[in-house]
Amino acid sequence: MLLQPKLNLKVSQRQVLTPGLVQMVSVLALNKLELKEMINTEIIENPVLEEIEESGLPLEERAGIEGDRERSAEEVAAEGERAEKDPFDEIDFGSYFQDYLDPGFRTSSNFEEYDKPSIESFLSQPSTLSDHLLWQLGSLNLELDLRAAAELVIGNLNENGYLTATDEELAESLSQLLEPRATPPIPFHTPQSHNSASADELGTAAEAIEDLRSLEIAASEQPDPLLSTIREARTIVSNLDPVGVGARDLRECLSIQIAARRNEAALMLRRRKDFAAPRSESKTEDSEAGLPERRDVFTTAAYIVENCLTLLQKKDMRELTRSCGCSAEEVQAAVEFIRSLEPRPGQRYNHSETRLIEPDVAFVKRDDQYVVLVNEEDMPALRLNHNYRRMLQEKQTEKEVREYVKERYKSAIQLLRNIEQRKNTIVRTCEVIVRRQTDFLERGVDSLKPMMIKEVAEEIGVHPSTVSRAVANKYVHTPQGVYELRFFFSEGVNGPEGGDLPLVLLKRKVKKLIEEEDSRKPLTDDQLAAELQRQGIQVTRRTVAKYREDMQIPSTHQRRVR
Repeated sequence: MLLQPKLNLKVSQRQVLTPGLVQMVSVLALNKLELKEMINTEIIENPVLEEIEESGLPLEERAGIEGDRERSAEEVAAEGERAEKDPFDEIDFGSYFQDYLDPGFRTSSNFEEYDKPSIESFLSQPSTLSDHLLWQLGSLNLELDLRAAAELVIGNLNENGYLTATDEELAESLSQLLEPRATPPIPFHTPQSHNSASADELGTAAEAIEDLRSLEIAASEQPDPLLSTIREARTIVSNLDPVGVGARDLRECLSIQIAARRNEAALMLRRRKDFAAPRSESKTEDSEAGLPERRDVFTTAAYIVENCLTLLQKKDMRELTRSCGCSAEEVQAAVEFIRSLEPRPGQRYNHSETRLIEPDVAFVKRDDQYVVLVNEEDMPALRLNHNYRRMLQEKQTEKEVREYVKERYKSAIQLLRNIEQRKNTIVRTCEVIVRRQTDFLERGVDSLKPMMIKEVAEEIGVHPSTVSRAVANKYVHTPQGVYELRFFFSEGVNGPEGGDLPLVLLKRKVKKLIEEEDSRKPLTDDQLAAELQRQGIQVTRRTVAKYREDMQIPSTHQRRVR
């Protein structure tokens, strides 16, 4: 068949999200703090919106103020012309005195309002691991190349304090950092004939090539000075606080800390001997005999870290004792010492940003019944500016201005409707939560009931995605504490007495059974499932294993202490 152009008509239906619907969906998913930020942004961008400043006044006074603002501009102007003005009242005495009197004196209100720095200027920024190490590095007297190498090492540490780059990569970066960025000079050649080279000159060139080859061979046999500088820089960084940073793996990190503890213990013992009163030779020998006894702990710990780290992770004390060739007490002391070390030395400087949580709603009990209160404290109260409304009614307003104001009015009205729709959806969703979770509000987490988003959506007559957005990133203040709204939605399993048990309570029961088990004979997943089944909870071994892994609880083999 030949390709021919044709015109075809096709009727189809498709869902198109209007800008108003997109804004409604986005506003519904915002929490209180995010909604407040969005409203402030809209007030700046949309001149039709304005914030009501008299929110603290009674309704009667506010209605009177609104009625005064409804008066036309002509009435206000006519009333202003009729009013008698005193020329004395028009003098700005405030600016006069501030301009001509002592500038060192200011009233407390003016100073606090304009000249006082913001409280945000006094907030301290948490120190990072790199900042802490660079601050210590600045107090050391190092050569320029060694300091640059140490800064490279610090710059390639991850959040746990481990070095992620190899020595060769660091040496290459150091060479690029230290080499001069100057262009090589252009050699100057004297004009001469190409066929005028003598035999002596050729022989000299051959000797020069041989000398160059011998120098290259000698240089290849010698260690690279940049690699030596990098290794020295790593040693310096690893002994800074916190000790152990700059290591490549756990074994090296623990070995560095053991060596530092050993040196610290030897130094303290030496200082104790120097400051102690003179004693007899026998007492001195007894004090020196205590040093090897203390060193045995470090030696045993270093041997375990270097050769028996896998056995230590398995907690196989019997095999550890046999491998170390020491008594069980010495091995136990070494294991306890290793537990006091820090496997992630940079973790304490890896501060996560504090997340500010402000409840959007509250469940309050009034007259033996729980009610839903929306937290609207510090929320801007919006209204439409009446001056722009008069601009739409005036005939002398230009067409472009009228269209712009009309568009801004539509956007403002849509925003106000979406905010009210968000409030109604959240309130209706929370009312269902209160009716279904009254036992939780009265007695606590153990009385929590399973509840699905789909069930709540069917009860209030909306789509499940609407309920999901209504509870997203929002918190509620209850008599039992502050909880996320998603906390109340959980699947259920067949529990005792024919009821359903929420998965939250199932995880709590599994965790409690593991905490109360014998560490020498930990419970397997089959035994945990059997114990739960004896309590009337119908679960399988695979379900128990899944939730145990979700809670990051080790397996039976890893929990066993031999």
